[in-house]
Amino acid sequence: MSPRAYDVIIVGAGIVGAACAAECAKEGMRVAVVESSCVGGGATAAGMGHIVVMDDSDAQFALTRYSQCLWDQLADDLPPECEFRRYGTIWIATDEEELDHLRRKEQFYRERHVPVEFLDERALAEAEPNLREGLRGGLLVPNDSVVYPPCAARFLLERARDRGAVIFVGRPVARLDEQGVTLRDGSFLPAGAIINATGTWAPELMPGLAIKKRKGHLAITDRYPGFVRHQLVEVGYLKSAHAHEASSIAFNIQPRPTGQLLIGSSRQYDVESSDVSHAVLARMLARACAYLPRLAELSIIRTWTGFRAATPDNLPLIGPLPGHEHLYLATGHEGLGITTSLGTAKLLIAHLLKRPPAIPPEPYLPSRMESLTCVKSSL
Repeated sequence: MSPRAYDVIIVGAGIVGAACAAECAKEGMRVAVVESSCVGGGATAAGMGHIVVMDDSDAQFALTRYSQCLWDQLADDLPPECEFRRYGTIWIATDEEELDHLRRKEQFYRERHVPVEFLDERALAEAEPNLREGLRGGLLVPNDSVVYPPCAARFLLERARDRGAVIFVGRPVARLDEQGVTLRDGSFLPAGAIINATGTWAPELMPGLAIKKRKGHLAITDRYPGFVRHQLVEVGYLKSAHAHEASSIAFNIQPRPTGQLLIGSSRQYDVESSDVSHAVLARMLARACAYLPRLAELSIIRTWTGFRAATPDNLPLIGPLPGHEHLYLATGHEGLGITTSLGTAKLLIAHLLKRPPAIPPEPYLPSRMESLTCVKSSL
């Protein structure tokens, strides 16, 4: 095997790694993907697949909006099993304070040319008849969409394979360094660049990364077509998503093309067990029923958990590892990995090929995290 058998090796075949592989292969690079378990597993398999524009910060907006546009460009190529649907998101306000927040959100989006529609109480009830009475209003973002993440990851990886990428599945990685990847079976894969796209496992390969696991619960119902028509999210979701306390809950529900309802969301720090917590699940479902009272009459057929990779400033780590010319990161996306996977891949290819990126890359660079200094000496 030559000293540089591959131009780039991507470790991790979740949707972020798969998107990076597809983008690198599209550029004619010699690509290998190494996955310890299965394609589209981990957080990708556990997520809701909500492709959403977020406004918590300018950096978060830039990456989610850019990525959403990339998903829209890809939509016609996605096979039916990816279940891409443009349901739109309705952000819901329950009181005057949240209504004010909704108005600010509306202004933010309009100033940045994102189509939105403000819904008063009556319009909200007409849009979603099963919501409880007394809600103050909603903000419809019609171009938000959903996708089935595991199938989307497999589609992207197949695109990479069709362009020459080599996929190693069931091959755990023992070590990364500037020369390549050492597998646990002792074999070595040399490469010009290595991308760590392993989500919550990234610190195991690069100890000291500023990433923490955040556990989440999801539940899915039997089939009830038309019960919910849009992705529904409470305005307080961002407070829950970015809270740093041990546990938080927010209302978030998604209609699936099957007629099922996917119910979230919960977040827990400092929990290692993947078991379903019935206490957390009960709180999450009670929150959902507070918005959709008739939801209590429906049957839930499955519940599960997953772990998100979270950073202290709620932005992903995308780009070169400080002090290491050939090592790159694509992790720390928390609950937005599905949305931002395509944008992440574009930013990384701009780094690799030294091209100007479509959006400013600085907010996502790993160099912003002081805690990464300990990684320098450990690799």
